[in-house]
Amino acid sequence: MLAGAVAMAARSAAPLMVIPQRGPSLVSATADSMAMRASPIEPSWILAGAPVARVADHSKSHDEAAITAVWDCTAGEFRWYFHWDETVMILEGEVHITAEDGSIRVLRAGDIAYFTANTWATWRVDDYVKKVAFLRKPFPTPVALAYRLRNMLGRLRNKAPTGLAA
Repeated sequence: MLAGAVAMAARSAAPLMVIPQRGPSLVSATADSMAMRASPIEPSWILAGAPVARVADHSKSHDEAAITAVWDCTAGEFRWYFHWDETVMILEGEVHITAEDGSIRVLRAGDIAYFTANTWATWRVDDYVKKVAFLRKPFPTPVALAYRLRNMLGRLRNKAPTGLAA
């Protein structure tokens, strides 16, 4: 009887636990229509040239753990520290990337790349590059471990046999 009362209370309280959505459910813009503002590269990171970088904020998740922006930069070479996980898609121009492991990639319009949080890369822009960037804040270690455990258990559950062989 007590269990039934608790279950009924939980069902009736469930709508109260819904977190209200803040802001619009859809954010849309063209990269060329967004107002760019100066976003100087840390001077100690610049290796060559005088690159000028700009950014336009597109959107931010409700929990502020994910951001989408448009970023561009003129010619120069610089180191870049990725505080957050970042996926980029090159919209215009190209960039020569040297990763921490020494691997080199040239990213051109249409290319997509992923940079792991807490890593460095060297960027060489010969003329100009423009990208859309999706940044995701890494979870704190205990939360990340809980997610990994949950994912591992889900994979194990999906692989478990569902019946006996005849």
